Amino acid sequence: MAERQNPTERAELARALRSAVRGEVEFGSTARALTTMDASNYRRVPLGVVAPRDADDVTAALAVCRAHGVPVVPRGGGTSIAGQATGTGVVLDLTRHLNGILALDPASRTAVVQPGVILDELRTAAAPHGLTFGPDPSTHSRCTLGGMIGNNSCGAHSVAWGTTADNVHALTVTRYGGDTLRLDRGTVPESLTGLPELIRTHLAALRTGFPELPRRISGYALDALLPEHGTDLARAFCGSEGTLGVVTEATVRLVEAPAARALAVLGYADEAAAAEAAPGLLPYHPLTVEGMAADLVREPAGLPRGAAWLFAETGGATPAEARAHAERVLRAADALDGTVVTDPAGQRALWRIREDAAGTATRMPDGTEAWPGWEDCAVPPARLGPYLRDFRALLAGHGLRGTPYGHFGDGCIHVRIDFDLLSPQGVARFRRFSEELADLVVAHGGSLSGEHGDGQARAELLPRMYGDELVALFSQFKDIWDPDGGMNPGILARPARLDENLRFEVLPKRPVDVTFGYPHDGGDFSAAVRRCVGVAKCRTAEPTGTGVMCPSFRATGEEAHSTRGRARLLHEMLAGGVGDAGGGGETGDARGAGGVIAGGWRSTEVRDALDLCLSCKGCRSDCPVGVDMATYKAEFLHHHYRHRLRPAAHYTMGRLPMWLRLASPFAAPLNALARVRPLAALAKRLAGIAPERGIPVLARETFTRWLNRRRGKGTFIFSNDEVAVVWPDTFTERLSPEVGRAAVRVLEAAGRHTIPAGRGLCCGLTYVSTGQLDKARKVMRRTLDRLGGALGTPVVVLEPSCAATLRTDLPELLHDDPRAAELASSVRTLAQYLEEYAPDWRPPRMDRPAVGQTHCHQHAVLGDAAERRLRERAGLTGELSGGCCGLAGNFGFERGHWEVSAACAEESLLPSVRAAEPGTEVLADGFSCRTQLEQLGGVRARHLAEVLAEGLGEGAE
Repeated sequence: MAERQNPTERAELARALRSAVRGEVEFGSTARALTTMDASNYRRVPLGVVAPRDADDVTAALAVCRAHGVPVVPRGGGTSIAGQATGTGVVLDLTRHLNGILALDPASRTAVVQPGVILDELRTAAAPHGLTFGPDPSTHSRCTLGGMIGNNSCGAHSVAWGTTADNVHALTVTRYGGDTLRLDRGTVPESLTGLPELIRTHLAALRTGFPELPRRISGYALDALLPEHGTDLARAFCGSEGTLGVVTEATVRLVEAPAARALAVLGYADEAAAAEAAPGLLPYHPLTVEGMAADLVREPAGLPRGAAWLFAETGGATPAEARAHAERVLRAADALDGTVVTDPAGQRALWRIREDAAGTATRMPDGTEAWPGWEDCAVPPARLGPYLRDFRALLAGHGLRGTPYGHFGDGCIHVRIDFDLLSPQGVARFRRFSEELADLVVAHGGSLSGEHGDGQARAELLPRMYGDELVALFSQFKDIWDPDGGMNPGILARPARLDENLRFEVLPKRPVDVTFGYPHDGGDFSAAVRRCVGVAKCRTAEPTGTGVMCPSFRATGEEAHSTRGRARLLHEMLAGGVGDAGGGGETGDARGAGGVIAGGWRSTEVRDALDLCLSCKGCRSDCPVGVDMATYKAEFLHHHYRHRLRPAAHYTMGRLPMWLRLASPFAAPLNALARVRPLAALAKRLAGIAPERGIPVLARETFTRWLNRRRGKGTFIFSNDEVAVVWPDTFTERLSPEVGRAAVRVLEAAGRHTIPAGRGLCCGLTYVSTGQLDKARKVMRRTLDRLGGALGTPVVVLEPSCAATLRTDLPELLHDDPRAAELASSVRTLAQYLEEYAPDWRPPRMDRPAVGQTHCHQHAVLGDAAERRLRERAGLTGELSGGCCGLAGNFGFERGHWEVSAACAEESLLPSVRAAEPGTEVLADGFSCRTQLEQLGGVRARHLAEVLAEGLGEGAE
C-alpha cells in the first residue's frame, strides 16, 4: 500500500477521482490541512479529500483508490479520540452530502440514515413520535451516525439503551475496490470468502476470549458471529473503525423517549465512593449513572455537598412519575448529600458541566495541558472503585495527574492526563505508563476501550488484553474484508505504535515571536493553538441556548470556517515554520513530516479561512478549552500584513476612531453628502465597504461635548464615591450619543454624578480587529497616559465590544504595563455598575416583553447576569437571542462579507424580532447589533439605558 506519492502521481490520482465521482475532489493545502487530525493526539497527512455525493460516488472513489494503491479513511465529524479518523491516503468526507434521513418508521421504530447524519438531527426527527436514538455521546450535536457505527459509540444513556451496536439492525457497506454488501443478522455474503470457516475453526477462542462487559469496545467483535449470537455481521462490523469498509446506509433502531425526566444528583466523599455506589443504583433502572469528581468541576454551582457526584437520570410518563423515580434512587443511594432536579433548564445546566468535560479536562486547574490516550477504558462496574484507587496510584507513581469522569454505571472511565508529549523523555514516559495501565485494566477484567475505540492510541496493546491468538484472528478477519489492506491501515489490525504520528512533534520547539501576551498559555502561541483538541463544539448547526460559537461555520457549513478548522490551519502553518518574513515551506508528504501550509505568516490559506471569522469572541467562552480565535486572527493579520499593503477596509474602518474624530466638526455636510447615492457608492467602493451597506449617520454633537455643556449649567459638590465615570467610546461619542445621554439620566436617578473618563480616549478595538497591533498598542498606551489619576476608578463602558477590548485585549497586548491590568479590572457595564454601586436603586417598571440579542463580546467576556437581573427588576420579560448579529464591527461592513453577515442575522436575531408581538421592546446594547437590525430588519433597537431612561419620564437636560 502506497504511503507516499510524488506530485505527478498525486495529480494523476486527483484527475482520476474527478472523472469518476460527482462530488468534490480537493487535493489543495487547505483541504488536506483540515483533515490531518481528529480529536486525538495523532496526526497523519492525507493526499486529498473526496466528498461523495451518493453511494455510487463512494463505490467509484474506492475503485479508483484501489487501482492507484492508495489507502482510504472514512471520516464523519472528526471527533474520534483515538486517531482512527486520520489517514495518509484519501479521506472520504461523508458529512457534506451523505447526510440524509431516508426513512423513519414510528411503527417499527426504525430509521434508515446515511452515514453523515448528525445524531441530534436524527433525534430531532424522531422526537415528534416520542422516539429517540439511544446512544448519545457528549458530542451528540456534531458526531455522525457513520462515525458512531465505526467506533461503536455509547454515551450517557448506555445503562438503559446500550451501545450503537445494540441499536443497529442492518448496514449497507462498500468495500475497498467498490463492491457493496448488505449486512444483517443470520447471513454471511458469499464474497466474504473464508469468514464462515474462520468462525467454525476458532469457536473455542471466540467463546472464551472476550470479557463479559457492558462496555467492551476494543478489537473486532468477532463473538457476534458465533451461531448462538445469530451470526450478526452488522454487529460485528460496528466498532471496526473504518478498517473493513464504508457504511453508505444504516437501518437503526429507535427507542421510546420518556415524556418526562428528572435528575438525581448525588454527592459522595470521593470518586471511589461514588464508583462503588454506582452498581447499587442499577436495579432501579435509571437512564444514566454518570460520575465525576471535584477536580473536573471549576464552578460547582447547583451541585450538592461532596467531592464527587453521580448523575442518575430517571424517566416517566409524567413529571411526577419521573420525580418519584428519582427520589427512590436518592433514598437508595446512601449518598453524603443529594438533590432531585426536575426543572429542564436546571437539568441542562448540570448536564452541560458533564458534556463539556471532554474539553474542560484538557486543562488541569493550574492550566497545565492534559491529553487523551487513555480516554475511555472500562472495567466491570463492580470493580470500578478498586480500579480507580489503583489507577490514581499508578498516576502518582509516574508523576502524572488526571481528572477521571464518565459512565460509572457501565464501569467506563474517561480521563485526560498531563502527559508531556513534546519531549522525547515525556513521550517515553507516555509509552511506559500506557503499557502499565493496559496491564492494570486487564488485571481488573476490563477493556482497553470502553467507548471511543482503539485507533492508534491502544491497538498496539491489544495482545495484552486478548492474547496473541485472538489478535491474529483480528488480522485474518481484516484480510477477509480488505485483502489489499487499503481501508484505514495502521488501525486495529497490524497497528501503528502508540507513540508514532503524534501531532505535536511537528510544532516549533521554541516559542514563536508574537505580540499578544497569551497569559493562559505561558506566552506561547503554539500552546494557544494546541488548545484546540478537536471536540468540535464549534461545528454545531445552531447556537446552544444563548451561546455564540461559531457563527461563520453555521452560515457556511464549511470546516475551514469553524473554530476547529482555523486552529488546524494555524497548526499546520506553525508546523511549516513561521518568521517575520513568512518562512516555512510545504514538506507535508504522507509521512506527516513538516506542515501542509506553506508560507508561514504569509499563508493565503490561513488568511482566507480567517477572513470570515467575525472576531465575535464566542469561542473564548463557548469552546470547552477556551480557544480564542479572535485573538489568533488579530495576531495573524498583524504578521501577515507587516510592511505590506493592507485591504482598504483596514485603513478606513480599522482606523475608524481617527476618521470620526476628524469628521465630527463637519457632521452635517458629511451626512448630507452620504445621502447622495452616487457619492455614497463611490465612497463605499474606495473605503472597501459592501455596496449593500448604508453609511451610519454622524452625531451633530458628541456625547462628551453634551455632558460637559450640561455640567456647566450648575455647580456640583460631591465626594468621589458618588461619581460615575463614563467611558466615551467611539460609537457612543460620535455615532450614538443618545445612549450616553440616557445612561447619564439613569446613573443620576440612581444617585450618581456622571463625568467623562477623559478626552481622546480609545480602547483600540478597531485596530485590534484588523490586526494593526503596533498601532493598537500605541493608542492604548496613550489612553493610559491620559487617564492618569483616574486609573483604578470604576469605569462604566456602554459599548460591549469596547468593554471587552479593555477587559481582555488591553492587558494581553500591554502585558508589560501594570496600568493595563488596573484599567481592565475597573471596567463595568451599566448594569454591573448599578448592581455594585447602587444596589438599592429601583429601576422604573416597564412591564413589557423584550427581544433582541446579547452582544457576542458581552456574552464571551463580560457576562450578562447583571443585565438579566436588571431587566427582570424593570419588568422586561423574555430571553434575548444567542448567536451573533453578523455585523460584528467592521466585519459586516467589509466588501465580500454581506452574505455571511446577513445569514448570521437571519439565524436567530431577525426571526425573533419578526415573531415578537406589537409593543415588544427590541434591545441591543451594541452599536453593531442596532445597526444590523435597522439595515436588515428595518427595526430601531435601543440600548437598555435608553429604555430605562424613558421609564424615568421627562427630566431636565
